Amino acid sequence: MPYSPLGRGFLTGRFQSQQDLEAKDFRKLSPRFQEDNMRQNWRIVEGIRQIAAQKGCTAGQLALAWVLAKGEDLVPIPGTKRLKYLDENIRALDVTLTAADLKALEEIAPLGITAGTRYPEQHMRAVGI
Repeated sequence: MPYSPLGRGFLTGRFQSQQDLEAKDFRKLSPRFQEDNMRQNWRIVEGIRQIAAQKGCTAGQLALAWVLAKGEDLVPIPGTKRLKYLDENIRALDVTLTAADLKALEEIAPLGITAGTRYPEQHMRAVGI
């Protein structure tokens, strides 16, 4: 089960800097949401947004469609607090990705390219990573 398939909202393009996060947002502690890492990771988001625009979908829908295209045994479960995002996420099922789309996505975001760990060091130890 893919965990946090939208990168805690980052892959949707919603957060471009720490200033976009509320004061008590837990992401402020995440290494991936530190300013230097966010700037580096933003290149991935921009690439995803470009492909999404070509496909006529949102970056979030493209990211979810990408996970779905990786295998029928994968079920991404994006967290959301708002009905509008739930509706948007469901429409990821309507996004068809070609082999060329998948290749382009893999080139934009190959495994391990993201800057910063998922959690702070002490939390990474707790989950055994």
